[in-house]
Amino acid sequence: MKSVFLVDDSTTMLMSLRSTLEISGFKVETAPDGEAALNKIKSGFKPDLIITDINMPKLDGIGLIKEARKVLRFTPILVLTTESQQAKRDEAKKLGATGWLVKPTGGAELIKVIKQVVPGA
Repeated sequence: MKSVFLVDDSTTMLMSLRSTLEISGFKVETAPDGEAALNKIKSGFKPDLIITDINMPKLDGIGLIKEARKVLRFTPILVLTTESQQAKRDEAKKLGATGWLVKPTGGAELIKVIKQVVPGA
């Protein structure tokens, strides 16, 4: 079973994504912000995929991508956000984001993208 690490400061978004992913057979872990996510990663958690928001307190998604890449060099990282600015997309990609999805994203579309970036999902 592949594991997905969801990082978003919206509890509603986390609950919605968790249910979509669990129904599709994924193991799901969550964090409310980039700082909590990074602490979990630094303590040895190695998910098959990270899905992060950009706008969060403490450590935003851009900072999380930058720091997570130091530990998880090959783990796919998808950005799922309301942000659509090209500059933000370019910065995330430069720091190691695998893909970028703009909210709202339907469950079927999300699962399709996950299957493209996670081998064997």
